[in-house]
Amino acid sequence: MTNELTWTDFEKVELRVGTILAAEDFPKAKNPAYQLTIDFGEFGIKRSSAQITKLYDKAELPGKQVIAVVNFPVKQIANFFSECLVLGVVGDGKEVTLLRPDKPVPNGLRIL
Repeated sequence: MTNELTWTDFEKVELRVGTILAAEDFPKAKNPAYQLTIDFGEFGIKRSSAQITKLYDKAELPGKQVIAVVNFPVKQIANFFSECLVLGVVGDGKEVTLLRPDKPVPNGLRIL
C-alpha cells in the first residue's frame, strides 16, 4: 500500500451522509455527469458534479442518501462550482456505483 495515512490525517477528512434533493444534466462537463444538490442537515446544502450517468438515471436519484467528502475546497468544473465529493466505487468500465448507507440515517452524520 502506498501513501499510508495516520489516524490524524484521516480525522481531517469530513465524510458525511447527505440526501440528494435534485439531479440535473451537466452538458458542459468533459465526461458525462450530473449536477447534484445534496442536503447535509446542519452542514447545509451543497452541490456536486458526479460522473454517475452510466448506472443511474437522474430521475431516480432524488431521495437517495450518499456519502461525500464535505471539506474539500470548492472546485470549478466548466461553469459549475462543486462543493463536495460524492464517493463511489469505480468499475472496470469506469462506471461508478454510489457509496450509501444501507439504512436511512440523519443527514450530516459523520462517517468514521
